[in-house]
Formats: sequence, C-alpha cells, structure tokens
Amino acid sequence: MSLDLWQRGCERLATELPEQQFNTWIRPLPAAEISDHGSDGAVASVRVPNRFKLDWIRSQYASRIEGVLSELAGKPVRLELMLAPRELPPARPPGIASQPMRAAALLNGQAMASTASVRPAQASPGVTPPPAATTHRLNTALTFDTLVAGRANQMARTAALHVAGAPGVMYNPLFIYGGVGLGKTHLIHAVGNALLKDRPDARVLYLHAEQFISDVVKNYQRKTFDELKAKYHSLDLLLIDDVQFFAGKDRTQEEFFNAFEALLAKRAHIIMTSDTYPKGLVDIDERLTSRFDAGLTVAIEPPELEMRVAILIRKALAEGTEMPEDVAFFIAKNVRANVRELEGALRKVLAYSRFSHKDINIGLAREALKDLLSIQNRQISVENIQKTVADFYKIKVADMYSKKRPASIAKPRQIAMYLAKELTQKSLPEIGELFGGRDHTTVLHAVRKIGGDRTKDSELNQQLHVLEQTLKG
Repeated sequence: MSLDLWQRGCERLATELPEQQFNTWIRPLPAAEISDHGSDGAVASVRVPNRFKLDWIRSQYASRIEGVLSELAGKPVRLELMLAPRELPPARPPGIASQPMRAAALLNGQAMASTASVRPAQASPGVTPPPAATTHRLNTALTFDTLVAGRANQMARTAALHVAGAPGVMYNPLFIYGGVGLGKTHLIHAVGNALLKDRPDARVLYLHAEQFISDVVKNYQRKTFDELKAKYHSLDLLLIDDVQFFAGKDRTQEEFFNAFEALLAKRAHIIMTSDTYPKGLVDIDERLTSRFDAGLTVAIEPPELEMRVAILIRKALAEGTEMPEDVAFFIAKNVRANVRELEGALRKVLAYSRFSHKDINIGLAREALKDLLSIQNRQISVENIQKTVADFYKIKVADMYSKKRPASIAKPRQIAMYLAKELTQKSLPEIGELFGGRDHTTVLHAVRKIGGDRTKDSELNQQLHVLEQTLKG
C-alpha cells in the first residue's frame, strides 16, 4: 500500500512539474517507506543520496510532495528526508583511482558533502598524468564562500553547486555565459576548489581558451598529439574560460571536440564560459555548439543594486574595512556595469581614505571617484546612446527620430529610450524631445516595457549589458 501511494504520488507530480525538474529531482528518488499512524496521519521517509539534493528537495519540493501524498491518502502525510547511508569503497591497490567521487558544495553559507559514482578518466597507456595539485591552475581564493549570491547569479550558482556535489552525473556540460566581469571565472574556480577540497587526488584543470589554442599549436608543430590527448582526455574536471576564442580555429575546434567527447564518455565533467550563449557563437562548428547546448546553459546577469551593495560591503570587509551602507549604495548606483568595475571603484575609495587619513563617507567617495563620475557624465549622451543602439541593431540613426513603427525599428528605439533614462540625467520630456518630439508618456512606456522584459528575457538582458558596457567603455 505504501509503495502504491508513493508511486501514485510520483505519477501525479510527473504531470504537474516541468519534465526536466521531475526527471532531475523526483524520478531518481527511491520509494518512500510510509509509516501509517492511523487517524493521526502518516510519515513518508525518503532516503536521499547526498546533502545537496536533500536540502534542495526540502526547500523546493517538500511541501508540494506532502500536499500530493496527503490528498491521495485522504489524511495528512509528512515527508521526512534523510541521508542514505554511505557505502564504503572497497580496498584497492595503491595508485588505482577510487570509484566514488565526492565534492564539497556550499549552499546558504553552509558546507555540504555529497557522493556520486563517477568513472575516473584513464590516462593513455604508458603516460602518467602529473599530480593534480601542481597542475590545476586554480585560484584558491575563488570559492563558493567568497562568491556573493544574488538574483543575477542564482541559477548559475545553483547549477555549479550541483556539479560540485555530483560531478559527471547531470548538467554535463555546464555552459555559463554573460558579459565581462560578472563572476563566471569565479564560479568555475569555485567548483574546482570544492572538488579538490573534498578529493585532493581529482584531476582538475582550469585554463583560458587561449591556453588550449596554444597547446594545440605547440603539439601540432611537434607532432605530439598523444601528449595533448594524455593531458586533456585523462581529466576528471575540465574548466575552460571564454570558448568564444575558438572562433575560426578549425584544428583547435577539432581537438577540443575530441577531448570533449572523450571526457563525456568517461563521465568526467566539463564546465565552459563564454560571452554569449552557444547558438550565438560565431565561426564555431555546429557540432561543437550543439554539444555545448546539450547539457545545461545558464546566464549570469549584471548584478542588481542590492547585490552590488552586498558585494561592496563584503569585499571591503575582506580588506579589513567596514563600508558604511549609504556609501555602498552611492558607489553601487554609480557603478553598474559589472563586479570588476565595482572592485576598482572600491579600491579607489579605500586608498583615498587611507592616504588622506579620513573616514569613509559619501563626500569622500564622491571625491575619490570624481574622474570616473565625470567621464560617465561627459561621455554618455542621448545622441551617443542613439548612435550606439542604431549601430548595434543595424538601423539608421534617423530611425530613432522617425515615426516608423515596424518592430525592427520600434524595439531598438525603445531600448535607446530605456538606456537614456538609465544612463543620463535627462528627464522624460527631455528624452522624448530628443526622440523626434515624442510625449513623455511614450518614453515612460518604453522604459517600463524594456525594464520589465530584461528581467524575463535573458537574451535581451545580455544585449542591454553589452550596450551598457560599450557606452561606459
């Protein structure tokens, strides 16, 4: 009866949840052990393989599961999640890689360990990979602990945590895209550091795409492609930044395709970053981009105001300084492009405070950042925005002032109005006047529409981020 209740509950959930969510989180669960307490209800006990899954199911699905089971049982059913007992690995001769792979993951500031059976990559016969600890190229300061979480990176961070907790199992490959300075590199270093903390013998490698290109060129010249294969095909985790640099390099793409296939076949994990989503990559073979998109593709967006404030306060504390919240808000409102620019602004303010022996306040921050603020105010004009947006969307600047209304013109015009409101001090009527004498309500509608759409449309958000960086650069 208990098995039947759990089965019926899962069948119901399969119809109510998105297929990917159900297949990822509910379907793999073992059948619940249900203890019937008569009229007082029942308890459904489910053993979950690792801490990450337990916490995620508890926070995202527990109440829904309880509701479905209670409805089917006709009385209250409480869901009890517990960790499945860990199986100890069999003894093995020295030098043989262990079968289980464990990685530390961090969620909501707490450390969590999880296990996943992963078949280790095997090196080519006669070739011994160098010790992982000396070759991983990871920045050990870039961890989940030091990453400020927010809406802008929530999905990417959650996916990265899941990979750290169960490498080689799901979300393989993981493809993270977004503009410069948003934390893509930090995130993939965090996965590598989490895995090595939990399993120091794991073969992990971080590199920029240009380093892979350099390796291909070097081995092509020496005709030593077996060495290249031994280096890359034997990894447990490959972290590679900025794969858009592979564009137009056919031999590099061929070798990366081979490495990609070999690693996936061995259930090693691959995490890549790029400045655009896979289908947006130019001059890269379609068989590669289709594989990039075959796992999970997630975006990191520009940080929202509250997240920028949190980043400033956290990084100031790391420098041994307490940042007043009003100063953090002042900096965050004026530096919106990315985390890298925020860090640069923070360093200027901290240095100015130390050199002048003055306390940090808004006046000091304004003085320390006066060059940055004046450059922004001087360079970003409505005319500059109109030209930049027109160039980006391949329309004429004159279309910004015209009465034409096809979507190919109307949307870029709305985007330009939105950016004019965001990046200049002009009022709505002033902006309307500069767009062919339009009423301020037209500008307000454009600002609200584009502002709302960017929170739901990751492609639009990415385009806006590129435009903002271009205008501020």
